[in-house]
Amino acid sequence: MATRTRRDSPPPRTGNSEFETLRGFLDYLRASIAAKVEDAPEPDVRTALVPSGTSLLGLLNHLTFVERAMFLGEEVTDWQRTFRAAPTDTVADVVARYRDVVERANAVLDGCTDLGAPVPGRRRGPSVRWALAHMVEETGRHAGHADILREMIDGATGR
Repeated sequence: MATRTRRDSPPPRTGNSEFETLRGFLDYLRASIAAKVEDAPEPDVRTALVPSGTSLLGLLNHLTFVERAMFLGEEVTDWQRTFRAAPTDTVADVVARYRDVVERANAVLDGCTDLGAPVPGRRRGPSVRWALAHMVEETGRHAGHADILREMIDGATGR
């Protein structure tokens, strides 16, 4: 398999505030993982390439649920199940759902002025600061997994 190299994007330049920095890095990671998945070939994109059962499409499906839970207040009862996309889901479906939920989450975040306040719409939720830091960690961790899986699929590397 020949290695395909994507154009690599450096970390974002952000504003000076804590909020701008957290949002900038989160949006950078969100775009990175969506790009890893959006042009991945079928059926490899949904094939588990590691013993844990993790697939590239499953990672993005999972992050869609995490965004919904964290910023939109939706409840998830079976986190393990979120790592599997439905057999009828296309790559375009999963990527579109992820981008839609990111847009909705950003609309919530756009109204936030106090990083110490709870995430809007959640009575007893984490602070906006904690939610953003957690999402940078969660998205970054899974984007790293996606880097490895994508390279295993077709040799594509880079962000």
